[in-house]
Amino acid sequence: MKMNQAFTVSRNFLYLSLVFSMVLSLGSCARKISFENSPVVPAATGRVKIKKDKNNNYSIGVSVKNLAEAKRLDPPRDTYVVWIETDCDGTKNIGQMNSSSGFLSSKLKASLNAVSPFKPTRVFITAEDNAAVQYPGLNMIMRTKTF
Repeated sequence: MKMNQAFTVSRNFLYLSLVFSMVLSLGSCARKISFENSPVVPAATGRVKIKKDKNNNYSIGVSVKNLAEAKRLDPPRDTYVVWIETDCDGTKNIGQMNSSSGFLSSKLKASLNAVSPFKPTRVFITAEDNAAVQYPGLNMIMRTKTF
C-alpha cells in the first residue's frame, strides 16, 4: 500500500514539475509582433521580436522585407528610423534601419537590433532626412498595434 502511495506522489510531482517547466519556458520566449500593412510602401512586410534579457532590458529585433529605398519615396528621404513607444519614457528613437539588397536577392531587406531599459508598447518606422532626429516626422511607414 505504501509503495502505491509513493508511486502516486512521485508521479504527481513529475506532472507538476513538467507543468511548471512549461510555464517557465513559455514566459521566457520572445514575443513576435507583425507590422500592419503600410499605405506608403504596400509591399513591405515585417515583424518585431521582443525579449526580456537577464538584465531586465528589452532586446528588440526589427526585420522588414520588400522595403523600398528611402530615396524612392515621395518625398524622398535619406533613411528609415525605428521608434518605440513606452508607458514610462514616451517615444524614443532606437536606431536607423540597416538596408541590404544582396547580389543574389531581388527583395530589399532591412533590419535593426537594439536594447531598451523600457518595455515597448508599440513600434513604428518613419522615413527621415537624418537618423539622429529626436522626434518622429509625419512620414510614418509602418507600425504595430499597441501590445
